[in-house]
Amino acid sequence: MTSQKNGFRTFLTDWGPFIIWGVILLLAPMVLSEFRLNLLGKFLTFAIVAIGLDLIWGYGGMLSLGQGLFFGLGAYFFAMHLKLESGGGRLPDFMVWSGMKELPLFWQPFASPVFAIAMVIIGPLIVAAILGYFVFRSRIQGVYFSIITQALTLIVSISLIGQQPYTGGTNGITNLSTIFGHSLADPQTQVGLYLSTVIILGVIYILARLLTRSRFGRLLVATRDDEARVRFLGYSPVTIKTTTFAISAVCASIGGALFVPQVGIISPAALDVVPSIMMVIWVAVGGRATLVGAVVGALLVNAGQSAFSEQFPNVWQYFLGALFVGAVLLFPQGVVGTYRMAFARWGARGDSAPVEEEAPEAPVTGSGRLMQEVVE
Repeated sequence: MTSQKNGFRTFLTDWGPFIIWGVILLLAPMVLSEFRLNLLGKFLTFAIVAIGLDLIWGYGGMLSLGQGLFFGLGAYFFAMHLKLESGGGRLPDFMVWSGMKELPLFWQPFASPVFAIAMVIIGPLIVAAILGYFVFRSRIQGVYFSIITQALTLIVSISLIGQQPYTGGTNGITNLSTIFGHSLADPQTQVGLYLSTVIILGVIYILARLLTRSRFGRLLVATRDDEARVRFLGYSPVTIKTTTFAISAVCASIGGALFVPQVGIISPAALDVVPSIMMVIWVAVGGRATLVGAVVGALLVNAGQSAFSEQFPNVWQYFLGALFVGAVLLFPQGVVGTYRMAFARWGARGDSAPVEEEAPEAPVTGSGRLMQEVVE
């Protein structure tokens, strides 16, 4: 009986907040205005990106400054389908302005929604897998890995701007009006997109949490703490890192694909260096190696940015900068990480004997213990 109660308490502790906040987000359309709901839906797409970045940076120790690339790829792939659907088979307007007479061959398959959705997943997955394999095989890490991802993002962004006839250039892909036959201007369509975003975010969070608690997750953290020892034990850090990098790329791509229909536009600016740095800020503010911290950070930073820009349109960037600096200085472990540390200390004081606390998301323990867990 006692074990059942302890199991139930553990379940409530682990999944209770997730269930509560999931219900709140699902009921949000009943209380929020159309504008606020659309804004929240956009923030939730950013939260999906943040979860993927937290996997590779928080758990894997690899700081990627190129998540904007995968976000933009997913957005562009899905926007290509939406543009063809919205045009009713006609040539996209920016192609007409560029003097083109027929649809390019690589655009034609995107008329199929199945192909477009498949490319949202497969395209960034292949790019990240190839890049990750060659980078990690060469044992490139740290700041050099960050620079490579940032440089690749900048190269793709500039290329999209230069290919005006095929990508829309600086303006990007705009005037998206329908999705799967439904008007994007219809409030019911926007509610459906929002609910879809909530559900997909929940599914990705659950899968990421299961991944971090699995044997692979322990290997990932062990690789972050002592890569040489992992290699000595017979595991391949290249495979571990490449797999995680590919998963994070797919998360960013899915976030981009969900972002496009809710905003109605995608441009090369989304693949610039600044958006990728902002994604790092989301995870840093929320707390690394805490999946829920990635979600909290994305929502908190973007909500703060929106609120400050509305109230102080001329100086809101200073407030946002102060928010980030204050969070880093006052809460170096992030908002969620600091809360967990405080809660662990409070719980230890209430016990008669000290108990070693282990973070439920990613155990911050010595590499020796991690290796023992992996081997077992």
